Amino acid sequence: MSIHPSRLSAVRQLLNEWNGDGFIVPRTDAYQGEYVAPCDERLAWLTGFTGSAGIAIILKDKAALFVDGRYTLQAEKQVNLSDYEICSLIDHPPHAWAKNNFKKGQKIFYDPWLHTLNDKLQGKSICDSMDVSFLPPPQNLIDHLWKDRPLPPLNPVEIHELTYAGIPSKEKRKQIAALLHSKHVDAALLTAPESIAWLLNIRGSDLPHTPVPQGFALFWADTTVDLFISPEKISSPVKDYLGDQVRLHSPEKLKETLSDLNDLSILVDPSLTPLALIQYLEKCRLIKSIDPCAHPKALKNPIEIEGARQAHIQDGIAVTRFLAWLSKAALSGKLTEIDAADKLLSFRKQSPLFKGTSFDTISGAGPNGAIVHYRVNHESNRPLELNSLYLVDSGGQYPNGTTDITRTVAIGTPTPEQKDRFTRVLKGHIAIATASFPAGTTGSQLDPLARCFLWKAGLDYDHGTGHGVGSYLSVHEGPQRISKAHSSVALQAGMIVSNEPGYYKTDAYGIRIESLVLVIEKGIPKGGERSLLGFETLTQVPIDKTLIEIEMLTLEERNWLNDYHAHVCELLLPHMDEEEKAWLTEATNSL
Repeated sequence: MSIHPSRLSAVRQLLNEWNGDGFIVPRTDAYQGEYVAPCDERLAWLTGFTGSAGIAIILKDKAALFVDGRYTLQAEKQVNLSDYEICSLIDHPPHAWAKNNFKKGQKIFYDPWLHTLNDKLQGKSICDSMDVSFLPPPQNLIDHLWKDRPLPPLNPVEIHELTYAGIPSKEKRKQIAALLHSKHVDAALLTAPESIAWLLNIRGSDLPHTPVPQGFALFWADTTVDLFISPEKISSPVKDYLGDQVRLHSPEKLKETLSDLNDLSILVDPSLTPLALIQYLEKCRLIKSIDPCAHPKALKNPIEIEGARQAHIQDGIAVTRFLAWLSKAALSGKLTEIDAADKLLSFRKQSPLFKGTSFDTISGAGPNGAIVHYRVNHESNRPLELNSLYLVDSGGQYPNGTTDITRTVAIGTPTPEQKDRFTRVLKGHIAIATASFPAGTTGSQLDPLARCFLWKAGLDYDHGTGHGVGSYLSVHEGPQRISKAHSSVALQAGMIVSNEPGYYKTDAYGIRIESLVLVIEKGIPKGGERSLLGFETLTQVPIDKTLIEIEMLTLEERNWLNDYHAHVCELLLPHMDEEEKAWLTEATNSL
C-alpha cells in the first residue's frame, strides 16, 4: 500500500492552482528505457508502485494506475486501492480509460519530455472527439512537489574495449551512415542511451543494472556525431578515445542546436523520441523510423557471441554453486528470500569480471513466486518452507555479456500438480530450444510452441516467452522478441533472446524456466530444400529433475535434457569444490 496518500492530494491541489483538470504520470524518463535513475522515479514517488512499466492518470475526482499482467498482483499490494483504480495496460489501456473519463473542455497536463509521438494519449482521436486539451504545465507537477528529489546522475563514461566490442566505433558509424544514405536522411536523432553506447563503444553507470551513460546524440550521414552529455562525465582519456569525429556538447545546447537546424531530413524513432525534442525540430523534415542502431545492435558479431558464451559459463558457475548450497541450506526452513538473493549475489561477486546485476533479483518463495516480477522487501520476505517451490530469476552484467536466468526448484517434495505444471513448462522450453525454422520467421510465430502443452490443460501465462538481450547493455533489448503480440521482426542469426515459459498459480506458487538462446544457422537438413535457423542454448545451469514427471516427456525431450545436462556438467565441474561436484554430478545425471 502507498505510504504517501497525501501526495495525491498535493497533485490535485496543484492542478487547481495551475488551472488544470488532470495530469499523466508515466513510469519513464526522457530516454524511454526500462530502468530510470532515482531522480526519475516519479510514478513510484506518487503511487508507491515500483514496477518497471506503468502509467497513472490523475483527475480531480478519480485516479487510475495502468500496469501489465506481470505487475497486477504487485500493484494491488503496493498501491492504496481506495485512491487508485488498477487497470490493465492491455485490456483497458489509458487511452480507452481517457475516452470514458475525460470530459469536454478539460485541460490535461503532460510532460513533453516523458511522452513520444507514439503515445496514444496525445492522439488526435481523443482531442478531436472529446474537445480535450493536452498541454504542458509550467513544470512537471511531481518535480515541483518532490522537495528531496535526487540529482541526475553524473557518473563517468567508460571505454568499452575492442576486446569485448568486436567492431570499432568507426566501422559501426560507417554501417549506420550507409543506412541513412539509403533512406536519404541527413541525420538521425539518437535518444536511447543503449544505442549511443553501442555506436561509440562506451559504457557508463547512470542507470541501475544497465551500464550506459545518459545523453542524446545527433548522428550525421557523414559518420560524425554531436554528443550532448554532461561534461563532468567525460575524462580526458575518454575524450581522446572518442576523437575529433565526436563533437561534445553540454545537454543545455541541445534545444538551441536542434532549433537551428533548417530544411534537413532528420530520422526520429516515434516510439523513443520525446515530444519536447520533436518540437525543437519544427523547421526540419522528420523521417519516422526505428532507431537505426536497434537492428545492427541486436545482431551480435563473432567477438560478442563468443563473449556471451564465456559470460554464461562464468554466470553458470555462480548460479550452480548457489543451487548446490541451497539444496542443503533451505532444508532448515529458516532461509528467507532475502538470504537466498544475498547468497546468490555473493557467488556472482566471486567472478573478477562481474560488474553488477542485470536487474533486481526475483527471489520468490511459495506464493510470492506467482508474482511474475516480484521484488522482495523486508515486509514481503518469506522463508523457503519445506515442501514448497522457490523461483529465482536473476542475471549478471559482465563486460563480455549480459545474462538472465530463471530456475524453479523444489524445497522438499513437490505435489503431483506442481510436477505436472513444471513438466508442461519444461516441454514448452524444450520446444523453443529445439525449434528449426526458415529465414523470415518471427518470434510471434514461434510463441505457440512454448504454450501448447499448457494450453492442452487449459493453462497459460501472461508474459512474453522471450525478449532480446544486449551485449553488456540492456537485459531487455529489441527489436526481436518471442511473444503472443504480433511482431514483424524476423529472427536472424546472431540475435540473443530468452526462452522463458512459465506457469503461475495465484497465492500458491510460480514456475518459470528461463535460459538465453542464440539464433544460429543450422543449414539445410538432410533431404530438405531450405536452409534453417535454430537456437543454441547459452545458459549453463541444471534444471531441477525432481520436478519432472518423466512419463510426460517424449524420448526426444529426454535426450535433449540429458544432452544439455551433460554439457553443463562438462563445462562447470572443473570449477566446483568436492561437495559442489557431488551435487552437480547428481543434478545432471541422465533421466
